[in-house]
Amino acid sequence: MGLSGKVALITGSARGIGKAIALELAHHGANIVINDILPKSEIDKTLEEIKKNGNMTIGIKADITVFDEVDRMVKEIISKFEKIDILVNNAGITRDSLLIRMKEEDWDAVIKINLKGTFNCSKTVAKYMMRQKSTDKIVNISSVIGLVGNIGQVNYAASKAGIIGLTKSMAKELASRNINVNAIAPGFIDTAMTKKLPEKVRQDLQQHIPLKRLGTVEDIAKVVYFLVSDAANYITGQVINVDGGMVM
Repeated sequence: MGLSGKVALITGSARGIGKAIALELAHHGANIVINDILPKSEIDKTLEEIKKNGNMTIGIKADITVFDEVDRMVKEIISKFEKIDILVNNAGITRDSLLIRMKEEDWDAVIKINLKGTFNCSKTVAKYMMRQKSTDKIVNISSVIGLVGNIGQVNYAASKAGIIGLTKSMAKELASRNINVNAIAPGFIDTAMTKKLPEKVRQDLQQHIPLKRLGTVEDIAKVVYFLVSDAANYITGQVINVDGGMVM
């Protein structure tokens, strides 16, 4: 199940879940491309951690909502590595508010980054993958909120549900070219965002999770690794919930 020699692009990977995915894939031998819109100093910190494993690693600051920037990023990766074997569409944001109070700009921002960004990266990278004549992998990070909805998150739920539909359509279109496309739907994960919640809210959340704990970023990263490894070569078009049993 090693990834030695593989080249993996992970969007939104300077910190959080994306960083954990980058570290996990690097641990198994992949060469890593860190993408984010965070300051270069944040990207460089993650690069230094990954380089400790001896992997070839680069960081590219690019806005995935802008197609030309994605095109520039992918061309830079091809120039450096000559291929892209793995794409993980992880970048995403939240702008929570009730439907009747939600600002149009908050709706647009979430759809643009979460859904359009996934489209931009997938379309651009798939063109190169189709020429490689190898089994390549795309993993999209959705959410259980895209399956069940949530109060105050109509924009986020719509974007993550859209990613699920995009995943299944991409899987059907790209299967003949040996490109597997799957999605992961995380539940409540212990990240900087959930750490900001009041302790009582965190405890209430855990009571609704059969495993009685929030997930870790490593829980997500390990499933990504499975899906991009040879062990998952016959899996495509699937959505895997990583949520402690919250949505059954």
